[in-house]
Amino acid sequence: MQFKVIENYINGYIKVEIEGYYIERFINTCMKNGIYLWGITRKKQTLVQAKIGVADFDKALEIGKNHGCSIKAKRKRGIPFLIERYKKRKIFFILLLIVFILIIVLSKFIWNIEITGCEKVNGEEIINLAKENGLKVGKVKAEINTDDIVNKIRMERDDLAWIGIELKGTNAIIKVVEAEGKPDIVDENIYTNIVANKDGVITNISAQNGTVMVEKGQEVKKGDILIAGYMEGKYTGKYYVNSNGEVKAKVLYSQSEKISKKETKKSQTGNINNKYAIKFKNFKINFYKTLSKFEKYDTIVSSKKVELFSNFYLPIELLKYTNYEVEETIVEHNIDEAKELGRNLAESKLNELISGEIIDKQVNVTERDTSFEVTVTYTVIEDIGTKEEIEF
Repeated sequence: MQFKVIENYINGYIKVEIEGYYIERFINTCMKNGIYLWGITRKKQTLVQAKIGVADFDKALEIGKNHGCSIKAKRKRGIPFLIERYKKRKIFFILLLIVFILIIVLSKFIWNIEITGCEKVNGEEIINLAKENGLKVGKVKAEINTDDIVNKIRMERDDLAWIGIELKGTNAIIKVVEAEGKPDIVDENIYTNIVANKDGVITNISAQNGTVMVEKGQEVKKGDILIAGYMEGKYTGKYYVNSNGEVKAKVLYSQSEKISKKETKKSQTGNINNKYAIKFKNFKINFYKTLSKFEKYDTIVSSKKVELFSNFYLPIELLKYTNYEVEETIVEHNIDEAKELGRNLAESKLNELISGEIIDKQVNVTERDTSFEVTVTYTVIEDIGTKEEIEF
């Protein structure tokens, strides 16, 4: 049946209205004579709409007369009528054919690359790595060896548990599963010292294995041995071990920020204008002749790739330039304002670095000719020990 519908579309078909008291007999007679009717819809008790092939239309008229049914042609559809409609528009038809051929050609290439599954891993790094290994925009899909690219990325990235590449339409989808962080496993048969990983003043020492080399209140430098990887007994003598323990110390963290006495601040006025452009790879066409009418403005550029349908991208990018008019004002800061601004900036950076307990904060302000220098210092209690293999 489906093949018959396709055949009638190629040869042309007519949507008809059949009116009479013996429509069922008419349809049955058509079927017996090999006349195919489809899309039959009853509008009234004596009125039915249906579709019939052009070649069978005259035969159906004769059968309709024999059964007292009138048949009216309402619409003509199919390729022959489509060609008839557009035969006077040759240029349009030729352009339509060119576009059709162009879409087929473009479908052989990759025009967009996207990545899914990234939370901690930088997705841009993975995409760039894939590009370096052959997955590039504008490359023929048949020339892309996804298995080879996946294997090369796996060799270079140990933060991925799994990676796969799927080519759909003109879109390449990189799918990743991030690896879970694994705790460092230390071979108990290796002899190690616990050494300081930063400068500090010792506040507490707890050694389960090894010999303590420092004492509470002692100042140590990065690299100093805190717990040595050996033990010594009266009867056993000196023997080496895998040291184990915790050494806490006071550690200082400092961050300085420069705050100008005079600062130029921008504020948006609320006035906006948009300008547009179209980009084909490295070729761009601007749809505007002049720059923004605003004297001072900030510009945000947004882009969208042209997608005909799901996963079928074209090598065309629509660009939108949004210009926001701004006003500039001069703001003068006194020492108290500078202290507050500098402290907030410095603390936000320090809070990203520290993981221990903050027991003290100090803020110092130094006045310069044109600025204030604000320094924030944290005193933090944290474990500063790290294991280091003993080399003999």
